[in-house]
Amino acid sequence: MYPSCSFCLLGFLTLVSGFALNPGDSVTIPGWYLQSSVQAREDARKLSQPDVKTDSWHRIGPRSTVMAGLLQAGVYNESELFYSDHMNGVVLSDFLSPWLYREEFGLQVPPRGDHIFLVTHGISSKADLYLNGAQVASSDYQQGSFGGHQYDVTAHVRSGKNALVVQAYPTDYHADFSQGFADWNPAPPDNGTGVWRDIELKQTGPTSLSPVRIVTDFKTAPNERATVWVITDVTNHNNVPFQGALQGIIETDQDVGMQQRIPFSGNVRLKPNEHATVSLPVVIPNPQIWWPATWGRQSLYAVQLNVTTLQGTVSDRSRRSTFGIRHVKSQLNSNKDRSFSINGQSFHVRGAGYAPDLFLRFDINRIRAIFRYVLDMGLNTIRLEGKLEHPEFYDLADRMGIMVLAGWECCDKWEAWEYNPDSEARQWTSTDYTTAYHQMYHESAYLQTHPSLLGFILGSDYWPNEHATAQFLSALEQTNWTNPIIASASGRGSPPALGPSGMKMLGPYDWVPPNYWTANPQDQDITEWGTAYGFGSEQGPGVGTPTFPSLTRFLSPADLHNLWSHPSAGSYHLSPPRAGEFHTRKLYNTALFRRYGTPTSLEDYLQKSQMMDYEATRAEFEGFTMNQNSSRNGGRPAMGVIYWMLNSAWPSLHWQLFDYYLRPAGAYFGTKAAAAQGEHVAYDYVSQDIRVVNNHHQPTSGRHRDKRRVEVELITAADGKTVDRQVVVGVDETEPGASIPIANVADAVNQLSGVGFLKLLLKDSANGSVLSRNVYWVTKKNDILDWEKTNWYTTPVSRYADFTGLSTLRMASVLAHVNRKQTTEDGSTLEVALENKADIPAFFIRLTAVDAANRQEDEVDGEMAPVIWSDNYVTLFPRESLKLTVQIPRKDGWRMVMTGVNVKKSVVGRG
Repeated sequence: MYPSCSFCLLGFLTLVSGFALNPGDSVTIPGWYLQSSVQAREDARKLSQPDVKTDSWHRIGPRSTVMAGLLQAGVYNESELFYSDHMNGVVLSDFLSPWLYREEFGLQVPPRGDHIFLVTHGISSKADLYLNGAQVASSDYQQGSFGGHQYDVTAHVRSGKNALVVQAYPTDYHADFSQGFADWNPAPPDNGTGVWRDIELKQTGPTSLSPVRIVTDFKTAPNERATVWVITDVTNHNNVPFQGALQGIIETDQDVGMQQRIPFSGNVRLKPNEHATVSLPVVIPNPQIWWPATWGRQSLYAVQLNVTTLQGTVSDRSRRSTFGIRHVKSQLNSNKDRSFSINGQSFHVRGAGYAPDLFLRFDINRIRAIFRYVLDMGLNTIRLEGKLEHPEFYDLADRMGIMVLAGWECCDKWEAWEYNPDSEARQWTSTDYTTAYHQMYHESAYLQTHPSLLGFILGSDYWPNEHATAQFLSALEQTNWTNPIIASASGRGSPPALGPSGMKMLGPYDWVPPNYWTANPQDQDITEWGTAYGFGSEQGPGVGTPTFPSLTRFLSPADLHNLWSHPSAGSYHLSPPRAGEFHTRKLYNTALFRRYGTPTSLEDYLQKSQMMDYEATRAEFEGFTMNQNSSRNGGRPAMGVIYWMLNSAWPSLHWQLFDYYLRPAGAYFGTKAAAAQGEHVAYDYVSQDIRVVNNHHQPTSGRHRDKRRVEVELITAADGKTVDRQVVVGVDETEPGASIPIANVADAVNQLSGVGFLKLLLKDSANGSVLSRNVYWVTKKNDILDWEKTNWYTTPVSRYADFTGLSTLRMASVLAHVNRKQTTEDGSTLEVALENKADIPAFFIRLTAVDAANRQEDEVDGEMAPVIWSDNYVTLFPRESLKLTVQIPRKDGWRMVMTGVNVKKSVVGRG
């Protein structure tokens, strides 16, 4: 979804000969000419003079690391670079010298008393800046990937041609504040060096405004009125006093609910060169409250602010920004586990860790597709571990109602503390503490108004030392930060100023069986395990196997063969070799081979992988929802979880709920089965209870006991014979964030001699509608975990469950019919009606929407993405019917392909 070079250049060819700026105007540098300092040869200062020839330089976009620019310019090709281990062939010495970003543009010298500023928002990870032959910033100060600064360049501006050069120095993860990827994936060849965020030019009169900040007195809904304080820093840049006025307006940003438009104003008086903070109170009657997705509307307000002289001339205007009226609170419970609430209501975090593109490219349409997937799976939070994004990311999160848990990253310069035994980076110097302050200040100012922010985590694996904590807290205080501040994502320690984090990161990061999550090891200290209790800041079974069409885009035939025939082989598309445990799928493959049987082909391996991925993610999210109000685990309920991870920075074989090409598979639909239904019926692998879980933030909205029932059915996988059937009527209403046991199937499961299928239905008895449907494959003998051998990334299994019988199921006969339900500009909504005509179950049926241009009738090489399915990888009981829907990005030119473990692959519809 990243634009091609030719597409990008369309915008660059329209470069204006001059920026016509007035006080209050800002413009973004629209693009750059990029060249290595080795090739450019000339000194950067000389290159910043106008009329330098750049014919041999690469033309790139406004936000671009060096590698992203070289991809955009066609020096490298993404498909080739990502294929097999080809990125290893990039010559790393090309990135050991500085790279130069140059742009030429027209300006006018501003009137006397006015100013022009050069504004940076992040250059990775340090740079010198030159304008018209003068150095305006040094890499001693312009440091850190998130180092945003404003430089007064008025004295260097010329009327006519002006030239700007950014000399970006090579990034060293051990020495610089950058965006590293730790053990997630190979590092980009340039280590993310370059101008990855916008650089702007801004003109003001004698005074300037900072971006506005918002503080409200709102705590809980409903509220008849709310006071909003609009806060800004006003700076007098001249040597004479300034008197003027602040004039602003707050208005509803969306055409929903009651429209409001409230002007406000205030006076300002500044001494020469004085900097002051001004806070203007605005009363909003009947405020429209912002809620997370599914909780209510994402109501937003917009604020605009001007500062004018006594003569009424605009000196500066703030950028129009949006905010929401809402209140986030966080606290530690009696077990010192962290909990969150929003607008006075408990908020159970169901989230996953986000990865930006490997080369820090940004595509808002791709982000929109990722956010749709987040909501479709039933997740509500994204964690950013040091991968803080562009403003558009947070704007979209605000509008879609997705919470963002931001924070700094682990494993490199960011956590180079004397007490961190894992650190190989250089410990902080006095300059580093200053740089850290500036980065925190810039990012908190960036984020402060966004209602989607759930909190900020100051450290990941390790907490910041007291000096760094003081710097971070000072910056947050200066920017009127109102959201929770958390010491780190782990429970290893904390600075005195913040106290315990209330979070744990005890693993796992690699495969564990489904019964891991609700286990309570006897005679063990529960605080040593990552099971479903407390707040898990990053944990998961490490799954996320892509589908075949995706795999063929980045794995060679030899790589594909190794995937299933050499289960201990390392892969370039896992973690780097230095990561050890995660460079191979050995642990995962051992479980797959033992539990499902030795694969006979790549197709067989991938099908079994999707089965194992599905049960792995479903079990984790169900564990954390079933244990929300549980007194199990030593009386420690589950407060929230961040799955490791949501997506990958490049084509990967693990740690993702959907693949790099946005194709959802087993891990995605397992998560959706656990989290997407507001009220959900689930199976506890350990107690073998059937539980009804309420994932809503409200009670089950006035349902009566006699209108809700649960149907439980256990059949044998081989012949479909019923082992047990239970109907539970009058199911109690469930409270928000609670689960109740309503049945137990231990005795029935113990009757199995092989594999069984357990189907759970929660129904509305009044009309027969299914509120929740869930199918499990179970055996009499569960996986047995060897708890005493638990390490930081997994708990070994001493005996595996036996699902090998699933490979020898008799073929079922499934009829499928596809109807087009709706067509829009964005594509089509299709309905697939399935009917199992056999007297045996049809297991793990997968429907795939395929581009009709794909030549092979029954193949899925042209699998479309992104797509939104109501459900997939479904199991039909004998004679059962089921309807699924899918939204595809195509009006026509599609085929629907059906596959399954014991279902013949076939085309079941086309359009």
